[in-house]
Amino acid sequence: MRRFESIFGKVVKKRRRRLGLSQESLGFLSGLHRTYISEIERGQKSPSLRAIVAIAQALDINASELILLAEKKQALIAVDTDEAGG
Repeated sequence: MRRFESIFGKVVKKRRRRLGLSQESLGFLSGLHRTYISEIERGQKSPSLRAIVAIAQALDINASELILLAEKKQALIAVDTDEAGG
């Protein structure tokens, strides 16, 4: 599961940067601490559903869409890994 957490964190970070937000700003908008945002982005924390929804709202995206982006990225990585190995 750590792999998905890492991918999810990268998706959050990419979206945050695209919106021009700092981790501190995202933390403020989502009601979460900046260090928790950092840990999520680095794949060190597995956010609760409540945290995912809060982050998604702060990033102006639906929580389901945010998770779907991470799932798609994970699928692409799996395909690339399969092609490289076989």
